[in-house]
Amino acid sequence: MTEIHIKSPQEADLMRQSGQLLAQVFAMLDGVMNVGITTMDINDKVEDFIINQLKARPASKGQYGYQYVLNTSVNEVVCHGIPSVHYKLKVTDIVNVDITLEKEGFIADSSKMYVLAGASPLARTLVNVTYDAMWKGIHCVKPGATLGDVGHAIQSHVEGFGYSVVREYCGHGIGREMHELPQVLHYGHQGCGLSLKPGMTFTIEPMINQGKEKTKTKKDGWTVVTRDKKLSAQWEHTILVTETGYEVLTLREEEKVG
Repeated sequence: MTEIHIKSPQEADLMRQSGQLLAQVFAMLDGVMNVGITTMDINDKVEDFIINQLKARPASKGQYGYQYVLNTSVNEVVCHGIPSVHYKLKVTDIVNVDITLEKEGFIADSSKMYVLAGASPLARTLVNVTYDAMWKGIHCVKPGATLGDVGHAIQSHVEGFGYSVVREYCGHGIGREMHELPQVLHYGHQGCGLSLKPGMTFTIEPMINQGKEKTKTKKDGWTVVTRDKKLSAQWEHTILVTETGYEVLTLREEEKVG
């Protein structure tokens, strides 16, 4: 795809449907993300729920040859962590679960951090600052704003805490394809980059490192970790640019106000 696809109202409705279904997946997960569960158990529960309860398709499975329905990125894993029958969640872990879902031809993409009961205060702060940074980026979204505005808001927030923004991975347009244009960087300069228009849909998904921004990919070809082995956190939502601002298509129940 070489151009940005502006979604019609009907297409936006279908993306809204996929986003609301994906929010239900995370609501289900909230009850099972406990110490001792394997990351493969998480994968299997999500696959069963998407297919059998929601009558939808886990869009990540088979994409680029990937075998699973989600990524589980624990502690120093930045993104693309592979589910494993051998890894059981520990009481001190933080873990990002990144899931895509397709219904009636349109895909939603979202991720959430789960913080286990014994996670350190420093880990909790990283998770919370990353969440706030995502929202600072989202709040910039409106017609006429730029992607540079979004990136600048995220970068300036996290760097104020001494954290760094991962540069190699970014948000992306989304719709009938999981990855469409534009690329959405989580750093940048105000007023620079693409000007936003109603009907655009894309993800905002900052990956924020406790230490340096540098990453490396493990020999499995998927798992990306921090080079300095410090913690990383990520949150993600799928966003629609509206006539007056934005709509978070993957908004979860606990995030709704009023």
